[in-house]
Amino acid sequence: MRQARVLWPHRSAWMAALAVFIIAVAVLFAMGRPPMCDCGTIKLWHGVVESPENSQHISDWYAPSHFTHGLIMAGVAWLLWSKWRLFGGMPARFALPIAVLVEAAWEIAENTPLIINRYREVTISWGYSGDSIVNSASDIGWMTLGFLVALRLPAWASVALGLFLELLALAVIRDNLTLNVLMLVWPVDAVAAWQAGG
Repeated sequence: MRQARVLWPHRSAWMAALAVFIIAVAVLFAMGRPPMCDCGTIKLWHGVVESPENSQHISDWYAPSHFTHGLIMAGVAWLLWSKWRLFGGMPARFALPIAVLVEAAWEIAENTPLIINRYREVTISWGYSGDSIVNSASDIGWMTLGFLVALRLPAWASVALGLFLELLALAVIRDNLTLNVLMLVWPVDAVAAWQAGG
């Protein structure tokens, strides 16, 4: 629980996180990203990966990856500012807005032509056209939830939860955070062939 006390956001941190979130959504609008799915609806869950509606709704099979981002960022924040006392530990109470900033930066980068084309070329996300703003905003929300949950769990439970989510996605859709990063950075033909077999 000490981790939660040190990293749990105070009012200013919550306001900073909200400001970063709003700026990220505004940037996505300025980039011309679609506000919602072209299908005209917003679903709480869309579970078909190979579909034009993937990455367009509030949650899908990639939402667990964003939740896991939060688990990881809480662990990194604890290491940097609580255990190692980097910068005297001063950023600790602003760990959440820093995590939101990192996630928001990824959501913006992920929706640039460079990354969209990279996904199409080397990952299982063939035909990927980027996220809707609803989906990107929700992904930031899933990360935030993962971050806050990690502050309430013992470290071993956060690791176990992250591993469970990775294995669940791997079993169901032959993809997860680990494979997504691997294939984006260092594509492996054998992994691509195995994923295609699903």
